[in-house]
Amino acid sequence: MPSDSSAPTVQPAAFLRTTLPLDLSVLPGLDSGRYHSIWLPDHMVSFWPDSIWTPEFTDLATTSPSPHRHLDGMAVAAAAAALTETTPLATAVVDTVRRHPASLAQTALTIDHLSGGRFILGLGSGESENIVPYGFDFASPVSRFEEALHVIRLLWESDGPVDFTGRFYRLHRARLDTEPYGGRVPPIWIGASGPRMLDIAGRYADGWWPAGAWTPDHYADMLATVRGAAERAGRDPLALTPCFIQVCLIGTDDDALTEILAAPLVKAFLLQVSAQTLRTFGHRHPMGEDWRGFHDIDPATLTRERLVDFLARVDPEAILAVLPHGTPARVARTVKDYVDAGLRVPKIIDYGAMAGLRFAAASADNVRETEDELMRLCGARS
Repeated sequence: MPSDSSAPTVQPAAFLRTTLPLDLSVLPGLDSGRYHSIWLPDHMVSFWPDSIWTPEFTDLATTSPSPHRHLDGMAVAAAAAALTETTPLATAVVDTVRRHPASLAQTALTIDHLSGGRFILGLGSGESENIVPYGFDFASPVSRFEEALHVIRLLWESDGPVDFTGRFYRLHRARLDTEPYGGRVPPIWIGASGPRMLDIAGRYADGWWPAGAWTPDHYADMLATVRGAAERAGRDPLALTPCFIQVCLIGTDDDALTEILAAPLVKAFLLQVSAQTLRTFGHRHPMGEDWRGFHDIDPATLTRERLVDFLARVDPEAILAVLPHGTPARVARTVKDYVDAGLRVPKIIDYGAMAGLRFAAASADNVRETEDELMRLCGARS
């Protein structure tokens, strides 16, 4: 498809893994101009339950003793800032429960100075698995999130000491005298899917990710909500960057896809999907009709017995219903449907890599081929 001036500006994002073993040697390739931005996850634990991270279920467990060897995403972003020159760096995402907003405000300014103005503060309201086991208060996460955003903006934009009394935070003559790099505070991107979070994203965010968008129409509806909130707040709704972490299953052919779907860790993706969502696709959730998706995941307490029963109940068609799948060309065509719905910065993640070491070894090439085909379909300049 030839390029034309009317084509939307679409450019993929890259992921920098923030788990051990940490590989910063990939940064020059990510900083080459190919990618819109480099996204860095920030977790305490992963979504994969301990009880099936064993050689019995996956050969990935033979190379890593745990799926939870996470490093601090903000700290890794600081290292990446010093090792790159041109590509923006974004946390995807940091929650506002484990870190006080004053700390977030200062750290974001620090990384922005280290990167020469390339840092994007990606924020979300949090996930229970990263919060509850550590004793943090996870009550009223959305209200807490909005107040944290207010505090961050207040500290960034105020001259001199700040006083603030809110429901969750108190400031008394609090100072943050570090000036923004180049006179511009870092952009804030927000991960949001629920109605209140989408409204907050529209009022505060410079960029937006949905925590889950299961069809292009779903993505378009959420984006319209965000843009509507931005417009009501007197902001330019088209200035907000629409992003998405697009989880896919990429296989070279139908036989490879069948093998991928049989892998326990790939089946376990459905733990991140709510029963309500699966019902909209005509499927019953193997964890029961009250399962809330990633909100109910506690990797340490999901027992082997419960997960063996879960794995036996997984219908591969339910996975295919919620994830783009197939060859790189086919997956690119599906992601293009999201672009037509308004997406501009996709990060394509091949969940097929969780099928085992052989599939993990091919995953980076599969993703790159998918990105190339998507760019061709979009006629966009990368």
